Amino acid sequence: MTADDSASGAPLITPEEAAARFAKGAVVVDVRSDAGRAQDGTIPGSIRADRNALDAQFLLDSPDRLAEITEWDQDIVIVCGSIRGSGPVADQLREKGFTNVAHVDGGFPAWRDAGGPAER
Repeated sequence: MTADDSASGAPLITPEEAAARFAKGAVVVDVRSDAGRAQDGTIPGSIRADRNALDAQFLLDSPDRLAEITEWDQDIVIVCGSIRGSGPVADQLREKGFTNVAHVDGGFPAWRDAGGPAER
């Protein structure tokens, strides 16, 4: 990885690295609020997750698991409005057993400013 690791080990990656991982098939998980997504736009192909329902949405044996989440070693990139929202989510997913989770330095605004795909 090219950026710093957080205290619990979830890598903080650049928007450019996130876009490259997305292009190779990483699942991009947007944990911003619906209002934030409506105001600022979305990443085409990203999935929306509620940071308050991580067990239900991510654990592989949960009946409410997001359909896109299929493997413990799946490449998952978390994006929020800033690293304050995505970092804790990435850390929690690693603590739950996901081994290939990172979050985007600067969140969605940095992704968009770096030329990552975005739509309103």
